[in-house]
Amino acid sequence: MNNSAYPHTEYRPSTDRNVRLDHHDSVRSHVHQQVRTEVERLERRIEILRLTQAPHVPVMISAYERMIDRKKNFLQKCDLDQQRCY
Repeated sequence: MNNSAYPHTEYRPSTDRNVRLDHHDSVRSHVHQQVRTEVERLERRIEILRLTQAPHVPVMISAYERMIDRKKNFLQKCDLDQQRCY
C-alpha cells in the first residue's frame, strides 16, 4: 500500500483486520468496527475543537456532528448497531 496517500496515520486504512468477504458475518463485523472507529475519531475531534478558540470551530463541530449522526443512522438502518450485530 502506498502510505504517501495517507499522510496522517489516523486516516490510513487498517491492514491488520482479516476480512473474509465470502462470510456475511465477517463483513458485517468489519463494517461495524470500521464505522464505530470513524465515529469515535470524530467524537475525539469534536472534544479537541471545543477547547479551541477560532471563528470556524462551530462550523466544523456542526459538520462533524452531522457526519456522526449519518454514520450512526447507517449502523441502525443496516442492523449493524451493537444490540443487533451477531
